[in-house]
Amino acid sequence: MSGFEGWIAHYGLIAILVGSALEGETVAMIGGMSAHRGLFALPAVWAAVLAGTLIADQGLFYVGRTLKDRPWVLKMRATGRFQKAQSLFERHPRKFVMLFRFFYGLRTVSPVLIGTSGFPPLRFAMLNLVAAILWSLLFVGLGYVFGLGIERLFDRMPAFHIWLPYLLIPIAVGLLWKLSARARRV
Repeated sequence: MSGFEGWIAHYGLIAILVGSALEGETVAMIGGMSAHRGLFALPAVWAAVLAGTLIADQGLFYVGRTLKDRPWVLKMRATGRFQKAQSLFERHPRKFVMLFRFFYGLRTVSPVLIGTSGFPPLRFAMLNLVAAILWSLLFVGLGYVFGLGIERLFDRMPAFHIWLPYLLIPIAVGLLWKLSARARRV
């Protein structure tokens, strides 16, 4: 095993937690596939993904809230992604908090933006929790389901199991693109 699969095999659920905090959808789906393969229990994978995304988003929210005048946050605020996120946030703040993790390219800047805006921390935490639960169930579930389907497909061709994680990346990107496009229309 090499790459992220090897990292998961070596570090276990901690790798899934850290990976979901840093990367997101791909790691959540690989975690779901790992549960399908029997490496971990599905609820444990889901909990690790949920914890990772919550830690990252809450941390970035408080970075925006407490460090909004620091040079690197000011630099982030000047980017096109931040401006785009701010435009969406200003129109529909609660919807944005619920959906930002589904917007491709806005996932990291969004909690920082929300933190700089003065949005109430308790309201953010509650909406973020609900959104994180839905997001983690969706992507871990997709990994679990696709893992089952793809493994069945490749049962006749066992040499292709090495490429399995790499097949999911374009699928995940396509799904995110569609979700992002739909969310932008809202």
